[in-house]
Order: sequence, then structure tokens, then C-alpha cells
Amino acid sequence: MNVPLSKKMCLCALAAAGLSGCAGAFEADTDPASPVGPRVQALVDENRAYPRWEDFPAAPTGLPSAVEVAQSVNTLRVTGGALNGEVGRLEWTLRDPAAFEREMAARVAASRPAPATLQTQAEIEAFAQRLRDRARAPARITPQ
Repeated sequence: MNVPLSKKMCLCALAAAGLSGCAGAFEADTDPASPVGPRVQALVDENRAYPRWEDFPAAPTGLPSAVEVAQSVNTLRVTGGALNGEVGRLEWTLRDPAAFEREMAARVAASRPAPATLQTQAEIEAFAQRLRDRARAPARITPQ
């Protein structure tokens, strides 16, 4: 740099003076006339030293080394490749829809459905109507 040393010193002194003027702007002044002023100032004074290094969590221990992580990644890559091979051998097209329908019907017939699924549409509508009837307000009582 071709700048003389005195100009560098002058610039540094100006920068320091400018920054020192801002330092006071960050000091919080509590309004003494405020009803919560003393409480706010007490909280600020209590927590002025916070956070301390003792309050930060300790560094983690027992972490795997880079070699162990690399081995785990390679293991996952190998097992992922094997899984992709198995998926590639699966037959994803439906060749005989009628046979598939018969197989699914047999599986459904072999399972025990919940009692609610055995209701017909008429039974469901009747149940809903009974609930609607119960939800009606009673007749108004008129004075005699």
C-alpha cells in the first residue's frame, strides 16, 4: 500500500472515535417515572452477567469418528442397492384382474369384519333418523 503511515493512523483514530460514540447508545436507561421501572432495572441487574460459559452445555462425547460414519454410509449404500435390486425383480403389472379379484374377495370373506360394517344402508339411515328425532327440541309448553 502506498498510503503513508500517518494517514492510516488518522483513519484508525477516526474509526475508533466513531465507534466509541455508538457504545453509549446501547446502554439501556430505565425511566424512573415508569411504574415498572424499578422491577425492570432489578431484572436487568440480576441478569447482567448472563450467559456465562458454565451455563452452556458441555461438548458432546462419544461421537462416532469420521471413519465410522463413512462405514455406516457405505453400509447404507450397499443395503440400498440390494433393496433396489429386490424391488426391480417385483412384478408390478396386473396380468389377470379376475384372479386378483377372486383372491381379494376370498381374503375379505376370510376376515371378520367389524359389526358396524355389516349394517345395510337402510339400517344406517334408520339409525341416523333416530338420532335426528332425539335431537329435536320438545314441544313448547303453553300456559293455560
